Amino acid sequence: MSKLWGGRFSGGTDALMERFNASFPFDRRLYNEDIQGSIAYAGALERAGVITADEGALLRQGLEMVLAEFREGAFSPQASDEDIHTAVERRLSELIGPLAGKLHTGRSRNDQVATDLRLYLRGNLAERRQDLRRLQAAALALAERHTDVLMPGYTHLQRAQPVRFSHWLLSYFWAWERDISRLDDLQRRANVLPLGSGALAGTPLKLDRHALARELGFEGPCQNSMDGVRDRDFVVEALAWAALVSVHLSQLAEDLVVWSSNEVNFVRVADAYATGSSLMPQKRNPDSLELVRGKAGRIIGDLSGLLTVLKGLPSTYNKDLQEDKEALFDALDTLALAVPIVAGVIETLEVQPERMLAALDAAMLSTDVADYLVGKGIPFREAHALAGRAVQRAEELSCQISQLSLAEWQAISPLFGEDVTELFSWEASVNRRDSYGGTSLRALREQIREARERLMNRDSSEVKADAS
Repeated sequence: MSKLWGGRFSGGTDALMERFNASFPFDRRLYNEDIQGSIAYAGALERAGVITADEGALLRQGLEMVLAEFREGAFSPQASDEDIHTAVERRLSELIGPLAGKLHTGRSRNDQVATDLRLYLRGNLAERRQDLRRLQAAALALAERHTDVLMPGYTHLQRAQPVRFSHWLLSYFWAWERDISRLDDLQRRANVLPLGSGALAGTPLKLDRHALARELGFEGPCQNSMDGVRDRDFVVEALAWAALVSVHLSQLAEDLVVWSSNEVNFVRVADAYATGSSLMPQKRNPDSLELVRGKAGRIIGDLSGLLTVLKGLPSTYNKDLQEDKEALFDALDTLALAVPIVAGVIETLEVQPERMLAALDAAMLSTDVADYLVGKGIPFREAHALAGRAVQRAEELSCQISQLSLAEWQAISPLFGEDVTELFSWEASVNRRDSYGGTSLRALREQIREARERLMNRDSSEVKADAS
């Protein structure tokens, strides 16, 4: 088959240039979107009077045949298949003859590929949304089972204050909830139809682009044909979204990698998500989580790579834009593995409550000591300093702050009474943080209820996707 653009050329293309220019090896995965867009476009051409009803029916029949070949793995690519659009048109021509050439009337590969990519993204992100919901459900289920488990909360990797394990876990639930919210915003902006923009200047055909948009499930057509073929904001947004999701996964993975070490041993990662050493028989490595952590850098690289490609492009379509697909496919493919892996880790995670409790240090209740003095009328800054002196005195005596005698406490401040000993209860400490979003059991149960409502009140499109 001659090239779609070869009419004005007399010489052939260098073989190396053929390989350098070709995108079919990676954009072939857009076959469904490309063919569905072409089926809709055939109908638009028919309504515009460019082709007859019989020609439209034959084009659609032929396109369905090509689609079946791809789905059944029977499609046979040829060396001339520069991209998915060329491949589909070439095979359509073989099946129905010269009529296939009418399908491209008024259309450019510029608006065609932008349409394909938006269709692909719409479907793929719907799947990634379901993956995140499963991840949230796994976290919520584990949190509900361990509401009474207390552990050290950390800042700067130093033990800070006692918290509930469930409270820590749900901190990621809400990060993923924001990820879903950002995904929904992205979907809305991405759901705009470029088809009908032509190469850059629109089309002289009487195409009803609004009807075409409705048929393909878009909210409407793009308002400017030049912007329609140039715009890759939606790809950048998808990559930025994927990068942030991967950062959240990586942060969780880092916590669990540290906590699964023998020195900490707060959690145990199931065998299904761990590997061993080729040299050291005793090793049990949380490689699933380490890979999740490492692949975040890869996805961030996809984002920065595409931004670099886009930053110096002149108006409308340039072949540099061919670089958008591999970055997008890589990021979404990576998330398609990473999110379910993390969900699986959480679903099978073995929590070690005794180890968490043993790691609690009475010095972590120093803030409670300061709060106690505040209750006696001392300004917090002064109370903070007095509590710090208590910690220092316990260090000097090589004992826990909870083991200081009443005389030692009153030497620091006469406001300390015998009731100071009541401060040294882990359960009482976490329950004192009873404000909305706090660590108390009451606040945690409220948080779990809200999280459960978020999972249950899913939008209709998600429920429909689950049922299909």
